[in-house]
Amino acid sequence: MFTDLVISSAMVVSTVIFHALSLYTLMRVLRFEEVEERHKNLHPASPRVLGFTVALVLGLFAIHGVEIWAYGLLFYFSGAVEGLEPAVYFSTITYSTIGYDDHMITDNWRLVAAVEGVNGVILLGWSTAFFVTTVIRRTRSPS
Repeated sequence: MFTDLVISSAMVVSTVIFHALSLYTLMRVLRFEEVEERHKNLHPASPRVLGFTVALVLGLFAIHGVEIWAYGLLFYFSGAVEGLEPAVYFSTITYSTIGYDDHMITDNWRLVAAVEGVNGVILLGWSTAFFVTTVIRRTRSPS
């Protein structure tokens, strides 16, 4: 159990740091874009702004994809789940807290999978807050 907690903690710390750095990068890009938009007085529903919103969503999706794959690769290379596709599938349903069943993972890795679920819901919530804040800022009229 101690080993599971160490592995789980390492994964949580790694994914949180990765998530923070990735959101920071997206934020930096957004700020640059926001300044450029104010100078051009773009309408919030303009194709450029809508394209930017789509890019933001895809960026967030990619961030979560990397985090899911990190857990999936851990499960695959540790032998906790047989096969790469089942490992990534299991990681996806666990990270997103769908969690149909834990029959795919060996018993000694169930605690790591449970922590992945908690980690995933927190990171998904963080991304949702980031997205909503960004959209609200973007739709405010410039002063």
